[in-house]
Amino acid sequence: MLLRTLLCSLILSLSTPVWADTVWLNNGDRLSGEIVLLDGGKLALKTRYAGQVLIAWKDIDTLRSQKPLLIRRQGLDSEHSNQLEAAGKGMVRVINGSVQTVPLASITRLVPARPVLEDRIWEGNLDAKLDMERNEDEVDEWKLKGNTRIEHGRWRHVLTGELERETKNDKKIDDNWQLEYDLDRFLTDHWFWRVGVEQQEDEFERINRQRIVGTGPGYRFWDNELGRFDLVSQFNRVRFETAEADLEFDTYSLEWDYKRLLWGTRLEFYSNAELQLPTIKQIDYAIDSEMGLRYRLNDWARLSLLYELDQVRGLGQTTSERRYLLGIGVGW
Repeated sequence: MLLRTLLCSLILSLSTPVWADTVWLNNGDRLSGEIVLLDGGKLALKTRYAGQVLIAWKDIDTLRSQKPLLIRRQGLDSEHSNQLEAAGKGMVRVINGSVQTVPLASITRLVPARPVLEDRIWEGNLDAKLDMERNEDEVDEWKLKGNTRIEHGRWRHVLTGELERETKNDKKIDDNWQLEYDLDRFLTDHWFWRVGVEQQEDEFERINRQRIVGTGPGYRFWDNELGRFDLVSQFNRVRFETAEADLEFDTYSLEWDYKRLLWGTRLEFYSNAELQLPTIKQIDYAIDSEMGLRYRLNDWARLSLLYELDQVRGLGQTTSERRYLLGIGVGW
């Protein structure tokens, strides 16, 4: 009987979230939940009864948090706080080895501290686009584009891919897919070493198969609840396969991955790009880039707007391909 009681208590404690943060408003109301972040004058608070709510920072009287937070104050660099305690009106008590009472108005950003190399993190996005034209010709085009990453300890796995199909009067005129896997090993909190492989196949292009294997160092500038910014430099071996012949050569590449949450986490801006510098005379450079916005409808649904630019220069000519995509997707 005692064992059953202990097991029930353990299960209940694991399934019930701990809402340790409390916010007092100027009108006397009190809200309990979990502080997600403060940015742009909005505090995002995740509550058990209303999901995530946005509160204007100027409408908050004081607050309390028992979890570590990274605090940015006007004129100061970010500092680590063990916890925040409620103080007088418009004030908060910062506990970080010592105790200091500061005005709420002086705090411009709050981000929950995350042990970069200890947490287990899984996140990703999957966006879909469908375009149907019914004029003189019947054209159907659909595209899936997704990415996911898993971090555990000093390792990070990154998987990206896309699939595109297009038919015209029930005849297939475009069919291609792309898949890339990168494995990162963190040497410090910021520096890491990457090994990656990428493959593309296109049924209707002259180069019907492309494979890239590369390795090189990377640097993570930041990665927190607000977003991330990574910069990677690699040495790559590239193989092109065509119906006539195959071609292999080396390249040097520079890649960045940027994401930033805006408008109290509702809006997300992201940008990814890769610049390839081949060691052959036929190609000067190749750029594969994208940038876009995702608007969060709820915890999982997204509206997405994406701009893609692919550009290649070689033999005195520049070829560019631009695409604008509007779709709906899911995020986790």
